[in-house]
Amino acid sequence: MHVRYKSSLYNIKICVYNDVTSVIFIWLVGGSPEGWLEMLTIKALILTAYVYYCEGTSRAVLNDRPIIGVLSQEQSKHLHSKFPDENYTSYIAASYVKHVEAAGARVVPILIGKNRKYYEDLMKKINGVFLPGGATFFNQSNGFADAGQHIYEIAQGMNRSGDYFPIFGTCLGFELLIILASGRGEKENRVKCYSFRNLSLNFTNDFRSSKMFKDATEDIIRILETEDITVNAHQFCILDQNLKSHNLTKDWRVTSHSKDDNGTSFIATIEHTRYPFYGVQFHPEKIAYEWKASKNYPHTMNALHTNRYFMDFFVSECRKNYHRFPSTKEENDYLIYKYVPVFTGELGSSYQQCYFFEPRGVDTKYNLDLLKDKHDSYYRTDLY
Repeated sequence: MHVRYKSSLYNIKICVYNDVTSVIFIWLVGGSPEGWLEMLTIKALILTAYVYYCEGTSRAVLNDRPIIGVLSQEQSKHLHSKFPDENYTSYIAASYVKHVEAAGARVVPILIGKNRKYYEDLMKKINGVFLPGGATFFNQSNGFADAGQHIYEIAQGMNRSGDYFPIFGTCLGFELLIILASGRGEKENRVKCYSFRNLSLNFTNDFRSSKMFKDATEDIIRILETEDITVNAHQFCILDQNLKSHNLTKDWRVTSHSKDDNGTSFIATIEHTRYPFYGVQFHPEKIAYEWKASKNYPHTMNALHTNRYFMDFFVSECRKNYHRFPSTKEENDYLIYKYVPVFTGELGSSYQQCYFFEPRGVDTKYNLDLLKDKHDSYYRTDLY
């Protein structure tokens, strides 16, 4: 944008140059302003250029090709019983992948059991990390929690240095965020909290000033408050007291609660006060992509468009990060498209489809017929 103001005594030219670094230049040429009216005119021109710079730049630098890493985890007992010979070390439920893709991002699976350098190198090439729910323990060596700790610490360092790097945790992933913030120890900073039902949210008084909900429509807020459309499937939860006991109330902001089957009020949504770290105790992805009839997941239009809001929000946060792979070939080598999902729903799993990892290169679609005769009753593990 170029703006030129002329007077007999004063010339001003304001030029805004936009690229990834976004620089603004102002030249004042000749003389000084004459009278208060001319000064106001000049100030208005400068303000106009500044607003153009701020608003235009914020749109211009958003990443329209975001890639989000989804952390894999150890197989549940049920899934392992269906694949005893393949030696898979981890999996990702396909509903998380679809959830991310529906919000306009692509997925890179993040493997467990790797060294620090693996996570550091990968996080320099992706735009955010999603920590899914699931059924694993945090004390398993080289597992979900160890990988999550690497990711959490690396992301902290990135954000401290000005590199905007978001993390979002769902259910087990949300609990892991708080446990990592508390400092992992023998006693985990979470409590028993049984809830396998659909619930509404009770928002805090100041939730509207939060990053997660400040742009949510009144319709979305009304549905979350009045309809039981958040899917809860957990035997642990985080209470307000868990934050207070570990001095986390300054770093983490609670924005809503729900109540478990015993009436215990647990934290349903949360965000970090300084870093773009977010968590929800419920499962937004199950509304559109999981169909086990006995689970009674709500599939209404209200449930669908309201639960989609959370991933739309997270992907919009990841668009503020401009990491990328150095080449298209390397990007393609890492994307989830390299893997074939398995129809695990017909094997009794609560997941319709799953991706399995390591040994890499196994074409899992050809193993399904071999597994059908091994089907046994569904084994429900914690935190589905």
